[in-house]
Amino acid sequence: MVAKVDYTALRAQTMGASNDEEAVTVNTRALIDKVLARYSGEWTVLRELLQNAADASAKAVTIKFETIPSSTVPLPQNHNPSALLKHTILHHTLKRLLVTNDGQPFGANDWSRLKRIAEGNPDETKIGAFGVGFYSVFADCEEPFISSGNEAMAFYWKGNSLFTRRSKLPEVQYSTDTSFVLDYRSTTSPVPALIPLCQFLASSLTFVGLTTIDLWLDEQRLLHLNKLTAPSVGVKIPKTLEAKTNEGFMQITAVMKEAAQLDAKWLNIVAWKPKIANQVGGPTAAVKGASSSQSLRSFFTRLATGPNNVTAEKAASEERALQEAILEDLTGECTATIFLHVNTGQVRTSINRAFGQELERATKKPPPKTTTIAVLTSSYDENSASGPVVSAAATSKGIDIFSSVLPTKSGRIFIGFPTHQTTGLNAHISAPSVIPTVERESIDLNARWVRTWNMEMLRAAGIVCRVAWSGETDSLKEKLTYHVTKAKKSKISAEEVATVLPEAIHLLNQFTFRESTPSSQVGNLVEEAFWTCNRRASIDILSSRGILSSQDVRIAVDDLSFVEGIPVLPQALTEHAKGFVKKMTDYGIITEITISDIKKELEAKALSARQLVEFLEWISHKAKIHEIDAVMVRSLLDVTVANDDEGSASQGRVLVLSEIKHYINTAKIPPSVPVPSNAMPFRFTRSMEKVVLQALGWTDLEIVPWLRWLLENTDGRGQLSKDQDITASPSFASIVLPVISKQWDGFTSSSKATIVELMSSRTVMPTKLGMKRPTEAYFPTVTLFDDLPVIIALQSVKEKFLGALGVRKTVELGIVFERLLAPPEYTPDASTSQRKWNHVDLIKYLASVRGDIPPDDIMRLKNTPICPAEAGSPNIGTNQRFLISSLFEPIDTLRSLGLQLLQWPGAFNTNSDEVRFMTSLGLKSYPPVLEVISITAAAAATNDFLLRDRALKYFIDFHHTNRYAGISITPITTPYLPLQGSELQKVTLPSQCYTNERSAIMGFNILRADLHTHANKFGVQRDPPISECVNRLLEDHPKSIRSARGVFSYLASRLPDLTDVYAQRLGMANIVPIPPMSQHTITKKGQGIRHVPPRLCFLGDGDKYADIFDYADFGMDANSFLLRCGSKHEPTTLELAQLVVREPARIFSALQSADRYLDLLRTIAGAWPSLKKDKALIKEMKKSPFLLGSTELSPEQSMASPKQIKSTNTEDVSDEEDDSGVKTYQLAIASHIIIVGDNVLSYNLFKAHFLAAPFDEALEDFFFCLGSRSLDDAIEEQHSLGSVTPDQTPATRLKKLIDERTRLFLHDIPREQVKHEGKWLEKNLSVISVRSITLRRSLKGTNLSEKKNIGAATIYDTQKGHVLFVTSTKYEMYQVAQAIVSVLLLRPKTQQAMLLELLLQNNLNQLRIRGYNVNRILRQKETEARVAEEQRQKQLEEEQKTLKEQEIAHKESQSQAVTRAQEHVSMPGVFPNSPDRHSIVDSTLDRAQNDDQQARRPRGLFSEFTKRLGLEDSGRPTPSTYSQSRGASASSVNEPPPPYSSENAQKSMTTIIQPKPVTAPHQTQQNLISAVQSSRPYHSRNVNAQPSVNEVKETQSYCDERPAQNINFFADSASGIKIYLSNNLVNKDKFMAQNSSAFNAFAAVLLECADVFSLSRSSIHMYYDEESDTIAFNMRKALFCNYRYFENLHLPAVQQGRKVDAIVYWWVVLCHELAHNLVEDHSAAHSYYVESFVQQYFSKVANKLVLQHSSNLAITTPPTDPLRSRQQSPRLLPDIN
Repeated sequence: MVAKVDYTALRAQTMGASNDEEAVTVNTRALIDKVLARYSGEWTVLRELLQNAADASAKAVTIKFETIPSSTVPLPQNHNPSALLKHTILHHTLKRLLVTNDGQPFGANDWSRLKRIAEGNPDETKIGAFGVGFYSVFADCEEPFISSGNEAMAFYWKGNSLFTRRSKLPEVQYSTDTSFVLDYRSTTSPVPALIPLCQFLASSLTFVGLTTIDLWLDEQRLLHLNKLTAPSVGVKIPKTLEAKTNEGFMQITAVMKEAAQLDAKWLNIVAWKPKIANQVGGPTAAVKGASSSQSLRSFFTRLATGPNNVTAEKAASEERALQEAILEDLTGECTATIFLHVNTGQVRTSINRAFGQELERATKKPPPKTTTIAVLTSSYDENSASGPVVSAAATSKGIDIFSSVLPTKSGRIFIGFPTHQTTGLNAHISAPSVIPTVERESIDLNARWVRTWNMEMLRAAGIVCRVAWSGETDSLKEKLTYHVTKAKKSKISAEEVATVLPEAIHLLNQFTFRESTPSSQVGNLVEEAFWTCNRRASIDILSSRGILSSQDVRIAVDDLSFVEGIPVLPQALTEHAKGFVKKMTDYGIITEITISDIKKELEAKALSARQLVEFLEWISHKAKIHEIDAVMVRSLLDVTVANDDEGSASQGRVLVLSEIKHYINTAKIPPSVPVPSNAMPFRFTRSMEKVVLQALGWTDLEIVPWLRWLLENTDGRGQLSKDQDITASPSFASIVLPVISKQWDGFTSSSKATIVELMSSRTVMPTKLGMKRPTEAYFPTVTLFDDLPVIIALQSVKEKFLGALGVRKTVELGIVFERLLAPPEYTPDASTSQRKWNHVDLIKYLASVRGDIPPDDIMRLKNTPICPAEAGSPNIGTNQRFLISSLFEPIDTLRSLGLQLLQWPGAFNTNSDEVRFMTSLGLKSYPPVLEVISITAAAAATNDFLLRDRALKYFIDFHHTNRYAGISITPITTPYLPLQGSELQKVTLPSQCYTNERSAIMGFNILRADLHTHANKFGVQRDPPISECVNRLLEDHPKSIRSARGVFSYLASRLPDLTDVYAQRLGMANIVPIPPMSQHTITKKGQGIRHVPPRLCFLGDGDKYADIFDYADFGMDANSFLLRCGSKHEPTTLELAQLVVREPARIFSALQSADRYLDLLRTIAGAWPSLKKDKALIKEMKKSPFLLGSTELSPEQSMASPKQIKSTNTEDVSDEEDDSGVKTYQLAIASHIIIVGDNVLSYNLFKAHFLAAPFDEALEDFFFCLGSRSLDDAIEEQHSLGSVTPDQTPATRLKKLIDERTRLFLHDIPREQVKHEGKWLEKNLSVISVRSITLRRSLKGTNLSEKKNIGAATIYDTQKGHVLFVTSTKYEMYQVAQAIVSVLLLRPKTQQAMLLELLLQNNLNQLRIRGYNVNRILRQKETEARVAEEQRQKQLEEEQKTLKEQEIAHKESQSQAVTRAQEHVSMPGVFPNSPDRHSIVDSTLDRAQNDDQQARRPRGLFSEFTKRLGLEDSGRPTPSTYSQSRGASASSVNEPPPPYSSENAQKSMTTIIQPKPVTAPHQTQQNLISAVQSSRPYHSRNVNAQPSVNEVKETQSYCDERPAQNINFFADSASGIKIYLSNNLVNKDKFMAQNSSAFNAFAAVLLECADVFSLSRSSIHMYYDEESDTIAFNMRKALFCNYRYFENLHLPAVQQGRKVDAIVYWWVVLCHELAHNLVEDHSAAHSYYVESFVQQYFSKVANKLVLQHSSNLAITTPPTDPLRSRQQSPRLLPDIN
């Protein structure tokens, strides 16, 4: 841990040191470069210099670019200004930028700040803030120069440091201007693009105090900008406006509005584009520089010209033409003017001192006390009138200098100059006190204090925008007042609103907020302040009644012109300013029209006739779609009054809708006739359906009351005029009589009698001689005399009707005799009379002289009836003459329609002169569409089916020819379309029939089948509206299953149209027919079809719950409709629970089986986790007797009860108890039922005396949660104890066993079931042994009891706590477990006691093999293993120390031996052939060879071990063999042993053998220890090794074979050794259960062997593979030993306690496998290390054998020979790998 340091004291100590202080140095050039990296915008230098000029209160700025002529392109020879200017643009490069302003000259502080970076202008009213803007000049200039007033300053570099030099100017050079001279670092920069530069300068002039900007190029002025400002006027701040911002930092004190004018004058060269101009050179120029490939490309491009290419080519052509015009006069001047509208708000700031200090620290200037915020907008007048005003020359040159000044899509934030930040609305906002980021392109919303300041400034900007809005609406209000006054009106009407509507739309779009960029937060802050700054949630807005508060204005979602007194937003405003209107609704500032608004307006004024029609259409539509109910309809009608100001007869009549009782049914009464005052005139209900009219509470007007009213109001009585007097007006009578005649057959006898009584005495019959009584009139067929009162003008009047009234069919005999016997009248000049011309003669004459007829005569002919119509035949004409324009051509197709045709005898040639002449007079060649439909409707009304079909066929055949498609046929209200079916008379309108025949099942009319293909011509839809389908289904639900299947299937096809609203309505309506329930089910009254809502029925057969719920199945299609309406396939568990709690007795009876009822309870119990969240339901569950309990009675006690049913479930009763009694079930509340649990003994004793819960664990838990108690709580137990035994040792052992196994037992028990933990039991439970224990059980509340002797019991003693008493004799461990479990658990169960019994009876190893987690119990043993491992490591360290000592000793002895050998060799007098010399060499060679042989050959007893294990390498020469070959002569006849050849043998005879180095003993020991330490555990779960054979290059007959392995990890032994089993083993669990103890014995043997080597136990592994021939193998230094060989060779002896043979055998095996850690192959080196292991560790294993021998005297048996074992057991083929 780091020590605590007092850094304060340490700093004070450092500051007090005497060392010299050093200033921090800055690399100025690098600093400026980094600053310039932030200034990446275009025109940054000019922006900063213009800002400095504005801060210096300058009015005029001059910008001049000085250039250097090109060194390669000479000046043009002619001195044409245009040519020189063009040459400058193209070929000159920039030399210097000179910027001059007429502001205040630099003062001392200004000069000082100029040479200090990051020290901004301290004046809070100035724009400059950071003091780094001026250094942007270093982007292009190396050493800038500034002169101001009488001083100048020059910048220059010394290395990376920047220096300045300042001087006074002589008086001759003194100037009031300030000039910045910037010599360009690079003289290769071209002249900048002029159009973007000029547009930048124009936008820079917008908000700053500058008035003039001039742009010069050398000595040529390119641009002159000038700004003029009109005097400002104050804008009134509304009283309801909150002028303070949210934080209270800013307050708007005043807003001024001013108009500004920007004038621009520039040369044409500004609009010149050199790239395009270079292309304008004529054909020669184009061909000169073009290659053949370009020509071909151009050629094919012209061939492949498409629409886009044409547009682009056109634009390019126009641009080229423009550039040609500019080239004609580059020095010509253009001018432009725009007008700006600026609202400037005066802002007073109010911040606390701490905030001001933090802000000053961040900006290096104090925050201003006052500031301004300006909003620039473009008013509608300025845009439409001027906007901008551009000279003709400028227009022709196509340039807009002011394109970036006026806001178009989104304005920008100006901080003196425009930034990249947009405002989100069509307005620029100038906020000079907003603090930008360093590069001045964005607003800083990140820095802590700056962010708060800027957010308040933006909110203040939103308030200024709101004040500007208020000023604009006041202006609109003034204009409206002017227009109203001018029109001399008292109120504002739609005409006056329309005059300012375009301006209002412009205003709304201007203040419509969108997302601002790059920071959306900027626009959000401005918008939020704009909408929320008003104290009331309202805003002044243009409405249909002028400028009003939005609280008084509504949005008209429908056409509600009948309540035009409600101020609404004009429709054009909602359509063209949707964004602003949406914002108003989002902020809750405006709402839609409500019913209350409509009712209030209806109460205020009477409706006109037009408004009444609109009102009735509206209210009928709303009633039809159920948006308003019947009560609301009645209330609206009761307050409605209308003036009938359009009717002819009833003009001026007041219609009080509360008095209206009837409507006009045109099928009975024509719409043109007068009606009583309590009937609504037809023209007001023309478009309303009968159902809707009836919904309004009206009934149709009958004929008899109407006729009585007509007759009562004759002779000037009542409201009827003379023309409407049926007794005096023949024309009116000819209208009324056919109406009555048409319906005569449908009248009842009493109605007919009433009509005859009313009309028989009145003059109601029109005749040739005037109005007569029916008895005085004659039928038209009576033509005997011309002066008879024959009925006239009565068409389609039935004879039976006239006859019933008394009209005569014969003339009286007296009149006949009187007229026939009279002498004829004398005609004096009859012979001289001439025949008159007929109309044919007249037409032929007129056609022959057509060219000579003057126009006035033609108009007279058009207006004069001159032609008769056909009278039933083409050759017979009517007496009446008609206008030609009212007649049709006499052709068969029109004749079949019954039209009024021109009577024309003979052939009618349409190409003749006569026909052409009549066509010019208006003769019609085809009827209009409405007339054709009217004919069809009239024919249908009169049952003239032939005429109707002809008219329909004509309409279809000539639909395209006569262009009927473009004319609406909706005005026809008389039905005319034939319907599908047998009723020929039934017709309807197009809106009342459909073509989808499936909809007929719901009662909809289906168009006749042959007309389906032409349905679109009539406007017939395929399907009825879904709303109508829903209404019909609700009004008339299906009466049968079959009809329901059809209806629901059809509606399933309409699912895409079925909205959620309709689905919810249908879901709760009784529309689903349910068939009668089965006879076995208890039903309520009414066994027929009943209807239920879809939400309350389920789909399918309902096998499980059909007895208690309603199920239906109408097929897949129909079911999909019901699913949409809320049906489900199965009830939810919550629904089941609610039903069974509500009606338990009915459900129990309906299920007819206790088993089924218990299954239902199990389902509910399974959902208890979710059900228990419903507190109300749980409360009802605890009170309701819905739980099922059982009582088992003896046969004589069993009695039938109405609420008891015998159980059919025999699984809960054992075979032995079938005859013992009868189990009866009873419904009861939870508190009356007892849970038996595992207390079966007590249950068998007292089962007839209480209600028992079902023997089901899930149900028991469920009953318990609802309040049932356990049987243990109902049983009282009393123990009688014998005396305490003297020997308590068994009790102590039992206590230890219980403490140990309790922790294992509680491991898997849920926490909520545990009463006491294991640690508590260790401290609070004692075990005492007694001689006897007697238990007495009794049922509480009864006298029943039972006594029994037991072996164990727990009793609570106040002093000793919980005591477990056990008998001294043999006790059952199960009783101990029962006693312990009752203490540990809240609700002990039998299986838990059995589990604890198992844990108490078995040892830990057996439990682990069975899968129990005993790791907690073995922690102590793991600790012991850890201690053993530490001892092993300590032993290894001691061995390492011993090895180092041996190594040192060996090195010393080796050096001494070398010294002695040298002394022997260098002895003087010794010759090469000296005997001594030979003896020395021979002895040395012999010793070396002997050492080598001793080191490599097997030795003694352990050599025999290796032979037994098959570890001896038979191919390796034995010492005797090796000696024989060394001593044999060259003539020996014996062949040399392998691997030596004869040649090698010969060489061995002649070559002197050199001595080989002997391996030091300590090195061998070190290798052995390394091999042991490198052993490691095997972490993979499976071992898969392929068999392999490697050749060992030592002998010619030896190979290294490695068998395959295929085993997987299965478990850990009790000692921690991993056990692997073969994958081919079928039942691994059974195998392990049978051999667990044997594996533990094998593990003990292996651990004994591992301890010899101090080998880590985790590196030892056991495995079983019955197909493997391998005794053991080494897998990546993990050692595996085969249990199969241990089982067959050593298990019986080990089980008898004789381990010596097993330890020796497996110790040698481990020696073999450890050697593989050093040598992989079975080579001689491997054999050498095996024998080295045996030699090194023999003493340790011998000690273990002695210990084993002392503990087991049966150690006389020699070690088991593995090879011999292999021979004795042929099925085993051992091998060690």
